[in-house]
Amino acid sequence: MASRIFCIANQKGGVGKTTSCVNLAAGLAQVGQRVLLVDLDPQGNATMGSGVDKRTLESTVYDVLLETATVAEARVRAEKGGYDVLGANRELAGAEVELVGLEHRNERLRRALKVAENEYDFVLIDCPPSLSMLTLNGLCSAHGVIVPMQCEYFALEGLTDLVNTIKQVHANLNRDLQLIGLLRVMFDPRITLQTQVSDQLKAHFGDKVFNTVIPRNVRLAEAPSYGLPGVVFDPASKGAQAFVEFAKEMVRREGQRAA
Repeated sequence: MASRIFCIANQKGGVGKTTSCVNLAAGLAQVGQRVLLVDLDPQGNATMGSGVDKRTLESTVYDVLLETATVAEARVRAEKGGYDVLGANRELAGAEVELVGLEHRNERLRRALKVAENEYDFVLIDCPPSLSMLTLNGLCSAHGVIVPMQCEYFALEGLTDLVNTIKQVHANLNRDLQLIGLLRVMFDPRITLQTQVSDQLKAHFGDKVFNTVIPRNVRLAEAPSYGLPGVVFDPASKGAQAFVEFAKEMVRREGQRAA
């Protein structure tokens, strides 16, 4: 069966996007799924957070986008996480300019992933926080978008922009693309506003809000400095357990969709 491809995206920075991507990848691997994580952010945080040194990579997603390497040639194994990584480093920042003049510039990633689609159950794409040529490549490749978001007032405003972007890409570039779901992250039930915003999200988006909630958790924040997903770094922590639950929810949802 062909892989399901999801962008982890939010146009607002600092919402735990990369943390969500890395830990969902590790969580899915733990429950027996074959996973590829694609790092589309030139900062390479998802690469480093997976335990892969971005400075020593021979090939990266940059080479894949410019068609000088295939996914099979550029991917590396995140040994501790149990999944594959198509890594990124600062080279990727230059891809923005180089892609502008190329044919099929929005579809470079989609075409590259098509070749590897039977090797994975899930492909997760960590997008940069801006709507750039890189993000567009991610959105044009994906079946859906998972939006990690904090339950705060300004997060709702950013969400409106993102939903509009998804609709535009769906209408003009990728008919498969849809909003898969909203993941509530860094959640603290003791803060009344967060509970109120969470209730608003559920009222407005219904089953597009994932049941799993990721709590605010210091162990998840510490894990990247050890080059490990939080799920592997401290499996007993509440944050790690929540991400494994989220992985199970994703597998269930996709199983129901395919049935």
